[in-house]
Amino acid sequence: MTTYGTIPTSSPAGPSAGNIEYLSRAKERVIEGLGDRRPWKLMFNIRCFNFPGNLSEAISRGRSNLAYFRMNYAIIVLGVLFLSLLWHPISLIVFVAVMAAWLVLYFLRDEPLVVFRRTIDDRVVLVVLGVLTVVFLLLTDATPNILWSLLAGAAVVLVHASFRRTDDLADEESAGLMISSS
Repeated sequence: MTTYGTIPTSSPAGPSAGNIEYLSRAKERVIEGLGDRRPWKLMFNIRCFNFPGNLSEAISRGRSNLAYFRMNYAIIVLGVLFLSLLWHPISLIVFVAVMAAWLVLYFLRDEPLVVFRRTIDDRVVLVVLGVLTVVFLLLTDATPNILWSLLAGAAVVLVHASFRRTDDLADEESAGLMISSS
């Protein structure tokens, strides 16, 4: 008997169910990780910018803002790096592949990493991924471009961090309420 054109009434609970569950958990972890991101409106509130009075005030502002907006600053630097690699397609492909490896091997996994029946410590995974990221990007012959884009991203972050006042930054409890309401 043929079943052309029929729609199954239930889906089999096979490998696809496990994949959907994994993707759902991955999505939750990404959203949870982005929970540290502060609202962009708060970060770029034009009324909160002025020149620091002296170098120690600029350093103090920088430290406070770097701690408070760290996820936003990471997004900015990675965005600048990504944009700079648009003219180097091989480097861009390597960058995307390395970021996917970071997501799978470090950020999105629930269980410890096991290789050849040995559990690998998170610090080892962090160091190995960091070294591989640098090596692979440097092998793509875009080294000056990568270094200049990282310097440009760092300069943007440092200028913002030193020129943005910190007197309106909320403590962690009220910041959590502010993020969930925005």
